[in-house]
Amino acid sequence: MALANIANKTHWFGVFLLLVSSILLLIVTISAPVWNHVGLLHVTLPATSGLKHTSVNLGTFGYCIVDIAPNDNDYCTHHHIGYAPAALLAQLDHASISTIASGTSDSLTRVMVLHPIETGLSFIAFLLAIGHGIIGSLAGAIIAFITWILVLISLAIDFSLFGILHHHVNNDGSGSRARFGAAIWCLVAAFLTLSFGMIIVFFTCCANHREKKRVAKSEREVEPVQEAPKRKKKFGVF
Repeated sequence: MALANIANKTHWFGVFLLLVSSILLLIVTISAPVWNHVGLLHVTLPATSGLKHTSVNLGTFGYCIVDIAPNDNDYCTHHHIGYAPAALLAQLDHASISTIASGTSDSLTRVMVLHPIETGLSFIAFLLAIGHGIIGSLAGAIIAFITWILVLISLAIDFSLFGILHHHVNNDGSGSRARFGAAIWCLVAAFLTLSFGMIIVFFTCCANHREKKRVAKSEREVEPVQEAPKRKKKFGVF
């Protein structure tokens, strides 16, 4: 029973990690233009551009130009799948981005539609695992594994996409500075919490199943053996 108690407590920690990964993935999904100041890539424009202290947050479904002088207003695009971050940066600070890099970055933004899908799947895995049943936990672990694969793909795509822009902005001599935004680090954190949550839920599910089988087997072994009924004597002698 001690093993079962440890598995139960560890299981709830795994469920908590699945919930945390869902929240982190939600933050990635609602990055700019939904959440103005949270993006996957943050670009600070130089004072010589005429947009002093202005910065650009590139997000999942668009971008925001924040703190626009003189009133420090924000401008955000509408939400849509796919946009042209390279053309935007070239227009704002005259960044020199090659045609190939520009086309690649524009195409990869369409793949970021995976972010809301990952958020939904991670939350479904959390709901299934929270039931603590063997079937629900196993199904939650399987869905978490599918989500894990999608998040891994998103990580590769996002770092490729924004890595291209990060390199060009910081090395083109325009004076702009680019850094990876909070949303992309939330994606990294979601990948880690999802990994540990998935593993914990799966192995605690297996441990609980094994413990239940062991307890059931022990109960069968200790059942008292029923004695054979005695033969009644006939005529008081036999």
